[in-house]
Amino acid sequence: TPPAAQAQGQVVLELNAAADTPTGACRLIVVTTNRLPQGLRRAAWQVAIFDRDGVVRSLPVLDFGPLIAGKTKVAQFEIPGLGCAQIGRIVVNDVAACEAGDGADLRDACLSGLATQARGGIDFGL
Repeated sequence: TPPAAQAQGQVVLELNAAADTPTGACRLIVVTTNRLPQGLRRAAWQVAIFDRDGVVRSLPVLDFGPLIAGKTKVAQFEIPGLGCAQIGRIVVNDVAACEAGDGADLRDACLSGLATQARGGIDFGL
């Protein structure tokens, strides 16, 4: 069973990979799985990017757009001005958006029901 299937949560975020870009940014590959009973019109989380000294360097929003119920989606996000080796950990700070197809606000479910996991050397969690 792949690790994504083992994580308990209504929504799973996995930091799957990180690679430096030619411009000196770190490109994060993040996999999300929507296990909520309904699809989401928009799902986005704000994360805090900490450097190796524990200093917050960036607070980007990872916006996945729409997420179909039961579906896994892969997205790429670039963290400019920070190489992957400089990133010590990434913490999910808040839900920027979590909207059901009918417009209902599901931010509570997208935070309290969130599970995180990581592959590779960068710590990723809540």
